[in-house]
Amino acid sequence: MLRSIVICPDRELSTKLTRALEASGAVNVMRAADKYPEPGELPRSLRTVGAEILFLSFERIDKALQIMQVLEKEANHVQVVAVHRTLDPNVLREGMRSGVREFLADPFEKKAVWEALSHLKDLLQKNPVHYETTNQIFTFVPSKAGAGTSTTALNVSAALARRQGSKVLLSDFDLNSGMVRFLLQLNNPHSVPEACEHCDELDENLWPQLVTKIKGLDVLHAGRINPNVRIEAAQVRTLLSFVRRNYEMLVFDVSGNLERYSMELMQESKRVFMVCTPEIPSLHQAREKMAFLKEMELESRISVILNRNGKKPLFTNKQVADIVGAPVVCSMPNDYQGVARALTNGTLVEPESELGRAYAGFAASLVGDDQPVAASPTKVEVKRKFMEFLAVPPNSRATAQD
Repeated sequence: MLRSIVICPDRELSTKLTRALEASGAVNVMRAADKYPEPGELPRSLRTVGAEILFLSFERIDKALQIMQVLEKEANHVQVVAVHRTLDPNVLREGMRSGVREFLADPFEKKAVWEALSHLKDLLQKNPVHYETTNQIFTFVPSKAGAGTSTTALNVSAALARRQGSKVLLSDFDLNSGMVRFLLQLNNPHSVPEACEHCDELDENLWPQLVTKIKGLDVLHAGRINPNVRIEAAQVRTLLSFVRRNYEMLVFDVSGNLERYSMELMQESKRVFMVCTPEIPSLHQAREKMAFLKEMELESRISVILNRNGKKPLFTNKQVADIVGAPVVCSMPNDYQGVARALTNGTLVEPESELGRAYAGFAASLVGDDQPVAASPTKVEVKRKFMEFLAVPPNSRATAQD
């Protein structure tokens, strides 16, 4: 259906019009405003809901013409329908001069509404409305549970948000565990499933209720674990269209189960990061998932973040890349105590710590260079087959961090 906004201070007229439009089955009224917006507010409202048609009351011709001037500069493909109680000749004349080609008057007869909408639909097919959207979309996927993916996605997102003027959204699509809500001790009852359920109704009033602001970062958490929750790929696409219009950067934390909706997010992402640790099970799972993602033609977008890498790593970055089948773009130091403090306090890893600086450096690389960040050089490159790594040295031990 066509997405629309109604601006009509006459509430009785606005109600009649909205009912007529809904009865047509061709228009979704995303918002009905009972006052003329300020010039700067209108483009933001149109962009937020992705409006294609504006039903504009010409009750105040001066106000309506002012809005038409704004549309001409900032949203000239949005189709406008002039609304009035009567087909006043003066309204018709002024509306046509300003670029309006369709008029609807009370009592909004079904035939007149349908003819106007059919004409507008033809115009939109020839000249669709285009809103600027971001392509800065980054998805983090774990090699296996416990690799520290949520911690990494959260702190990289926060580092991106600290950049001046950056509007960043972190969405936790790992519906099986929802670690972001736990990491930040969030109490907001609204979550990803609810956002998907109401994806066709999202606007500047509903959206702020769904997200939580954490030091300049907007967070949409996964909600409580509920095995009965189902979200569809189509809902994810609609939600993605909304957030792409309203944020400069999007970060998605997905589960390692590679659900259909997770694949949808990865297909739309500019970069996909497989987070793994230097331990054998994590590398093995990363290799298995990488093989599947290659079949999905995502190979060119995927790279590896090697998490909890010690000062004397068991494997070099080159060896990890050979094992997994994707380049290592970042190696995060192991900081068990720093992550534990952040978890206890329900906050972010200290930005001035070694790990915090690593997150910030990686975030800077995402916005400063389209090319993958070069892996840290290694002094020794040992050529071995993957199976030779299955024997873990007796003095090696894994550390826990999420």
